[in-house]
Amino acid sequence: MSIDQRKSFIPVRIALLTVSDTRSLKDDKSGSVLAERIEISGHKVVSRKLIRDDRQEIRSQLENWVKSETVDVIISTGGTGLTGRDVTVEAHRDVYEKEIDAFSIVFSIVSMKKIGTSAIQSRSTAGVAGGTYLFALPGSPGACKDAWDEILVKQLDFRHQPCNFVEIMPRLDEHLQRK
Repeated sequence: MSIDQRKSFIPVRIALLTVSDTRSLKDDKSGSVLAERIEISGHKVVSRKLIRDDRQEIRSQLENWVKSETVDVIISTGGTGLTGRDVTVEAHRDVYEKEIDAFSIVFSIVSMKKIGTSAIQSRSTAGVAGGTYLFALPGSPGACKDAWDEILVKQLDFRHQPCNFVEIMPRLDEHLQRK
């Protein structure tokens, strides 16, 4: 697991969605943590929005970004908990063509090292739709740091070995193409 310096870095275009009934973009610490890390890593935040905990609104925003030719990756934060208003995971799964099952497992392993058995309360998820990667992260800044620093910064780097998400991007929607 290393960076192949012979390869060139390929920046990806990322849309950020914060899901919250109580925050605004001004006090969105988790979204800000992600935006900063994305930019420092050399990627581009192409859109950033905050919407309330409403399954249809979340789904609609995800679908709009999936259809956009300017978005490669969508990262949402918030709404992944266990309470009644936490519907981000369900909205994501409404959109997925394929779920990336191991993402939640790897995120749980990372979280377990930081917060112990409290990691059991996370419902992080990831998937692919329309050639776009989607990731749903918890709403805490710490969880966003962990997901980015321990997983996404590596998997969204074309140089990361032995494999990464960027190298298979051109083939994500090959099943949709006419034969």
